[in-house]
Amino acid sequence: MLRFLAFLLLAPLAASCATVPPPPAFSSERIGVTVTGSGPDVVLIPGLSSHPDVWRSTIAAVPGYRYHIVHVSGFAGRPAGANARGPVLEPVAGEIARYIRDARLARPAIVGHSMGGSWAMIVAGRNPGLVSKVMVVDMMPFLGAMFGGPGATPESLRPVAEQMRSGMSAMPAETRRQQITGMIATMVKTESLRGGVVEQSLASDPAASAQGFYDLIVTDLRPDLARIDVPLTVLWVHPPGAPITEAQMAQYYQLSYAGRPGAVVRRIPDSYHFIMFDQPEAFQRELREFLTR
Repeated sequence: MLRFLAFLLLAPLAASCATVPPPPAFSSERIGVTVTGSGPDVVLIPGLSSHPDVWRSTIAAVPGYRYHIVHVSGFAGRPAGANARGPVLEPVAGEIARYIRDARLARPAIVGHSMGGSWAMIVAGRNPGLVSKVMVVDMMPFLGAMFGGPGATPESLRPVAEQMRSGMSAMPAETRRQQITGMIATMVKTESLRGGVVEQSLASDPAASAQGFYDLIVTDLRPDLARIDVPLTVLWVHPPGAPITEAQMAQYYQLSYAGRPGAVVRRIPDSYHFIMFDQPEAFQRELREFLTR
């Protein structure tokens, strides 16, 4: 079970994309943002322990937009800043929303992978009128239910979440490398990309990553779904080693997003968690359809 959940929450790096600075008025101890391209605004959010370059190949293949690419402090080599202590999930979502306002973006589309999908749901659900549409890439609104089943609550999951947070924060360096290497093999099917993913995950601040994992387990975003009043698209995969069947996973995703009637929930076949790497053409096709819908 832990292996399956960890695969959801680590994310990789490809190579660097050309960028220009964000609006100079914006400064944050929790996120950085780079901007590339021109056209309608799209905010891209990578996941836990992820680098912005998770989106590099997608940006190149889907031109015609001005992409605002978030880099969360404490992840993939960026200093932890304010994310070194205390909650990460909700404060970072607040900073993404503040960036959208400060940059005077006109209701951008917002796309989040893994934990980035959780940030996208929070931004859209708690800031009416701020974004025009939401895409969640392989993330559930209540990840904790995968630990405790349908009856789980954030409170009931706190003890196991605290145990995992402590273990992740204090893990010896070599043990951490071994565990991340094994987990990346279940996250990225494209073997040639795994090495960079491992190194960028290791470059993340252990405490910030552990806190982010904790936050995901004990945060139930299903109530926020009803407040998302814009189109919502969800892409998901059936990962290797999943403790449930593909049919069960499909049912779980449908039930998880039932609070947002009309949400488009689609499985991407023959892919691990990192859909953008493993099925780039399929992902790019879905993104184009999402952005033009």
